[in-house]
Amino acid sequence: MRQSKLFAQTYREAPSDAEALSHRLLLRAGFIRPLAAGIYAYLPLGQRVLRNVERIVREEMDRTGAQELLMPAMQPLELWEQSGRDQAYGPELIRLKDRHEREFALGPTHEEVVTTLFRGEVNSYRKLPVTLYQIQTKFRDERRPRFGLLRGREFVMKDAYSFDEDWEGLDRSYQLMYEAYRRIFDRCGLNYRAVEADAGSIGGEGETHEFMALADIGEDTIVSCEACDYAANLEKAEAGPSNATTIQVQTPAYGENTTNQQPQRLHTPNVRTIDELVTAMQLSASRFVKTMIYIVDGQAVAVLVRGDREVNELKVKNALQAEKVEIADADTVLRVTGAPSGFAGPIGLSVPLLVDIEIANGEAWIAGAIEADYHVSDVRPGRDFTLTRVGDYRNVAEDDVCPRCRSGKLQFSRGIEVGHVFKLGTKYSERMNATLADRSGNEKAVIMGCYGIGVSRLLSAIAEQYHDGDGMAWPMALAPYQVHIVPVSVNDSVQMELAERLYGQLRDSGVDTLLDDREERPGVKFKDSDLMGIPIRIVIGKQAAEGVVEFKLRTRPDKETVNAGDVCDKVKEAIREALGAYRT
Repeated sequence: MRQSKLFAQTYREAPSDAEALSHRLLLRAGFIRPLAAGIYAYLPLGQRVLRNVERIVREEMDRTGAQELLMPAMQPLELWEQSGRDQAYGPELIRLKDRHEREFALGPTHEEVVTTLFRGEVNSYRKLPVTLYQIQTKFRDERRPRFGLLRGREFVMKDAYSFDEDWEGLDRSYQLMYEAYRRIFDRCGLNYRAVEADAGSIGGEGETHEFMALADIGEDTIVSCEACDYAANLEKAEAGPSNATTIQVQTPAYGENTTNQQPQRLHTPNVRTIDELVTAMQLSASRFVKTMIYIVDGQAVAVLVRGDREVNELKVKNALQAEKVEIADADTVLRVTGAPSGFAGPIGLSVPLLVDIEIANGEAWIAGAIEADYHVSDVRPGRDFTLTRVGDYRNVAEDDVCPRCRSGKLQFSRGIEVGHVFKLGTKYSERMNATLADRSGNEKAVIMGCYGIGVSRLLSAIAEQYHDGDGMAWPMALAPYQVHIVPVSVNDSVQMELAERLYGQLRDSGVDTLLDDREERPGVKFKDSDLMGIPIRIVIGKQAAEGVVEFKLRTRPDKETVNAGDVCDKVKEAIREALGAYRT
């Protein structure tokens, strides 16, 4: 490609509303352009990277035996009503009506559609297992689109769906996809972790893993062990058994003497928050019970965690098998507890209590008195409040003990979700009547799995990991072009003759090459080259008459002079080395 004809404009500065580094770089280098909030056009450079990602995805999906198809983006809403997800997705599901007033949705995912297709094509176990996949544009009406391609309303996704006769078959299909995902992200050069996760609105009946690209801009918190391979997202993470041992809690007097015979009232005027209690009493936050009031599917519940902990709302939701969990407002807290916010406590509450295991295993605590301006000390689990529902209802904290190896400490990092694999079981097949005859001739619901990769999101994830102060530095497998030929002066006939000759040779050898034939200053050309992040740059300058050029890798500071006759071989060797074990 000749750069003078390239449909791309580079910019020295990115728009002020571009928050993420990857967003700024992709805009400045001419890879994407915004059309509306969360909706982007992929310019030729961006489209080439997208196609390279898709090529790797297709190769690895096909390697597993999966079959590619293409399903409609526009889906009858009745399919979503049949599965029950029309309400679960809520306003994120983009709905529309046709001229006959029939309701449709723009698909954010395709479980309903693929299950319907399967139901019409397969009726016997003899045709199983089968895995179907597609690469297609999805739609999701995000409340707050941000970070460019990382959280958009329109995005490109690879989604795959496996169908098996039994759970053992699903285990094999799941593992096959799990390993394929590792190969895909390895080939993309991604620094990632596979973490245990929650199924969310997709749902399911078995294990699920997210693939997280490590990046400071990531919206997800990854919890991992310093000593073993345990990793989970914060919503799913658990702490080791040392946190379940009995906690000795001493509660010295504050304002009144304590006898340890019954809870003692403590006058705490205008002391509402844990931080205020710590300051007023000069005690650690770990001495207090934090009583949080939530509305769960319309009903009030109280969740008890230690004062230095945070409630994990997803764990609460899963424990109660609920659809919706939200923190109660001040008026609701007053109505439920009879006291203003900040003074709720477990003694005498008439709503269900979800007691975190740390609270249940403690000896005595300080808690709200359910009375304005008062707390109580020597609050004892089992004696002063019931322990009918004890569990893990909190977020883990750094330095908690690993639940797997039980010796290493947990550590936190940030990540971008780029892939997710689920064991769906019969969630969709039962609701949508996707059954088949088993080996005994009985009708049974097919066992399903689903597997997604954010194809367009990978562009941003890679850009977050592969850049420096001058711009992007694409991995060889994904780069829009592998080689950038930059003649210093297009008005120098010797330079241009050599540039054209090398350009032709590289293209004939199957190397994706961009020739900068623009009438620009050398400094502008070099800045644009660095910004675009093409892996190999060949500069043709004053030594062109001697048949000598400058060879430079984008990721290395050093340059070397090379005879023009050796350029093609050197380029091919650099490409082979960069692609490594994944040469195709």
